[in-house]
Amino acid sequence: MGFATAEVLVADGARVAVAGRDAGRAREAADALGPLAVSVTGDVNVEGEADRLVAAAVEALGGLAGIAITTGTGLEAHSRLEQATDAIWSEAFDDVLMGTVRAVRAAMPHLVANGGGTVVTTGAYGMRAYHPDRLPYVTLKYGVAAFTKTIAREYGPSGVRANCVCPGAIETDSLQALRAQLAEARGLPPEGLLEQLMVEEWHMDVALQRPGTPGEVGDLFAFLLSDRAAYVTGAIVNIDGGTTF
Repeated sequence: MGFATAEVLVADGARVAVAGRDAGRAREAADALGPLAVSVTGDVNVEGEADRLVAAAVEALGGLAGIAITTGTGLEAHSRLEQATDAIWSEAFDDVLMGTVRAVRAAMPHLVANGGGTVVTTGAYGMRAYHPDRLPYVTLKYGVAAFTKTIAREYGPSGVRANCVCPGAIETDSLQALRAQLAEARGLPPEGLLEQLMVEEWHMDVALQRPGTPGEVGDLFAFLLSDRAAYVTGAIVNIDGGTTF
C-alpha cells in the first residue's frame, strides 16, 4: 500500500522518499518509481532511527510537505489473549504504535517549520470489529487512531492536518499468495476463493464482495496528503468495501 501511494504521488508530480528496512528493496522501489523518488533505509522500531530517516528524506527532497506511515506487523500480533505473550505484545507495540509515533514525532518539526503539512497514518477496519483472534493488533491500531486525532487537534493551528486510513482486506502480495495457495490446495481456479474465505472464515460481510487493491488505498492516501483534502483533518477514513462492523 505504501508503494502504491508513492506511485500515485509521483504520477501527480510529487517528489517522494521511500523508506524501508531493506536497502536493496528500498532502492529497487525508488528506481521503479523513477527520477522523482529517492530511497532511505532504516527501522523505525529502533529509537532514533525515525529521526535519521526523516532527516535523510528532508535532505534528499529539499524539504518535507507530508508523511505517510504504512508500517505493518507480524502475524503473531494476530493472537488471542491466551496466546499473546509479553514478547508478542511488545513487538506489536513497537511495530504498530511506536513506529507511527516515532515517525510523526520526527517529521513534525519539519512540517511546522514549513508552515504546515500532512500526516496520514494506517489504522485497520479490524479496530472496530473486536475480533479476539487479533487482540494485540486491534488494540494497538485503536491507539494509532487516537494518536492521530490528538495530533490533528494539537497541530491544526500550525497548519498540520492528520488523518487515519483504515483498510479492510486489501489484496497485497501476501493475500495474492494466499489466493494462489488456496487454488493449489483445492485444485480450483483462483477466482472467487479469497472472496469465499473472507466470508466463511474471516466473517467479513463486504458489500462490494471483493478485497480491495493496493492502488485503491494508494489513491486515498495520496488524496489525503494533497491540497485536495485541505479541510479534512482528524478523520478516521474506512476503505473496506463496505464491511459490516
